[in-house]
Amino acid sequence: MFIGHYGPAFGAKAAMRAIPLWVLFVAVQWLDVWWSIFVLTGVEKVRIVPGFTPASPLDLYYMPYTHGLIGALVLSAILGAIMALFMKRQRGLAFLIVAAAVFSHWILDLIVHMPDLPLYDNSMKVGFGLWRYFWLSASLELAFLFVGAWFYARFVPAKPRGNLWLGIFVLVMAAVEFVNLYSPPPASDKVMAVKALAAYGVLTLLAAVVDRTRVKA
Repeated sequence: MFIGHYGPAFGAKAAMRAIPLWVLFVAVQWLDVWWSIFVLTGVEKVRIVPGFTPASPLDLYYMPYTHGLIGALVLSAILGAIMALFMKRQRGLAFLIVAAAVFSHWILDLIVHMPDLPLYDNSMKVGFGLWRYFWLSASLELAFLFVGAWFYARFVPAKPRGNLWLGIFVLVMAAVEFVNLYSPPPASDKVMAVKALAAYGVLTLLAAVVDRTRVKA
């Protein structure tokens, strides 16, 4: 899952407007940011296998630190604590919302991944395998994105033309998802990791721009 992860970011912003949207965009991909870094450094491993599933060519056979249940909980708590340090008020709520946004990544991955999410170390792996069904998994991703964006539009007041810019952003994200789904498999795990980090960075910057079209809390 890629674009679908950003639905909870939009929804979390609606839950606590004081948290910048760009922070929540980082949060929902926090596990994959570290996964990309760990793939680049050889700490975690992935094989590119064309046709591995209809929706993804990734054989994610070793990622106990970022996508193991324990590692995901630890990374969630770390980013939640960092955000709480920067808040002047409602630090406990900010911790919970950011940590939940981070952990939402693991929950959504559980739905679509093959059994590659370890519950302990690199063993007892789980995953419901929705990537076996291309259109079902793609539709679910878009549903998460659109529902989250609806909550953002509904509960975070917009400046003039703010919802227009939000709509354009969401449509661009949906287009990126289809480009990603129909693109050839990446040349290597390192190339894929670099592209992933670049995509997360660009979308985070765009989220900061879109958030400026909303009324401040």
